[in-house]
Amino acid sequence: MRFPTLILLTLLTAAAMLPASAQEMNGFDLKNSLIPRAQIYAGGPAKDGIPAIDKPKFLPAEAASFMQAGDNVLGLMRNNIARAYPIRILNWHEVVNDRLGHDAVAVTFCPLCGTGVVFDSRVNGRVLSFGVSGLLYNNDVLLYDRQTQSLWSQLLGRAISGPLKGQRLTMLPVIHTTWADWRVRHPTTQILSTDTGKVRPYERDAYPGYDNSEEIIFPLEFRSAGYHPKERVLGVRLGNLIKAYPFVELGKTSGVVSDQMGGTALTIRFDRQSLRATAYSADGQQIAAVVGYWFAWYAFHPKTEVFRAAEQHLP
Repeated sequence: MRFPTLILLTLLTAAAMLPASAQEMNGFDLKNSLIPRAQIYAGGPAKDGIPAIDKPKFLPAEAASFMQAGDNVLGLMRNNIARAYPIRILNWHEVVNDRLGHDAVAVTFCPLCGTGVVFDSRVNGRVLSFGVSGLLYNNDVLLYDRQTQSLWSQLLGRAISGPLKGQRLTMLPVIHTTWADWRVRHPTTQILSTDTGKVRPYERDAYPGYDNSEEIIFPLEFRSAGYHPKERVLGVRLGNLIKAYPFVELGKTSGVVSDQMGGTALTIRFDRQSLRATAYSADGQQIAAVVGYWFAWYAFHPKTEVFRAAEQHLP
């Protein structure tokens, strides 16, 4: 399958399909990296070739005429502020450095893995700002922080090289859903504006057909079977326990699933119409989890447990 967009044509060049050599590391020092250098790939764009949004502008919901009801967003609620980040914008930028009240956050999205993850930007009390390195591990974006030039794996939530190597970011709860669903749940929400300071065709899908194809562009450390590679899953990690909830399995349930992970009770909620999957602790608080493609979750978590509908226990 061909994806006739500038980004994917760049990604599919022969050079991008080879492990990045010392001269192709986009200026990053990978000596003693936590990830073997041979498993890090140059995605095509140079460092900051995919520009992060550093001064995001927001609109009230009623002013978002560029949005359709079924458009996908990452929805974030923090400090009584609700914000929606359209995937159609994140596809072109991958990182939004934002503040909600006094809290600095990094809203990140990897189009190749379908993973939207929001992090607290503070590490050891220091606020970091993030950019896109142009490098990939297991098809997943490697971020970098501008303060130390350390590289960070989005799905590991960990610095894999540089002065902050080994440090971890705190993942925050976020909701993957449709614009219509988020707006109903949060009518006073703000939404990220297309006035990003960059000229991009936000009205176009940057990756047409990719989410339905079986194609995986770059090599993986571990490759799974059992589900379509792009089957969406809700991935939950509690300590050393890891479990995936495929949407195809959640769709066979009532939409509410009670489960246990190592003695910890949690509730999974699934909405078929908006394809919204979220996890909650026993006290009703949303748990930070990952929504993304099955192949990506498995590549990072090859020993993951997998929820099957036949195993469900309704409350």
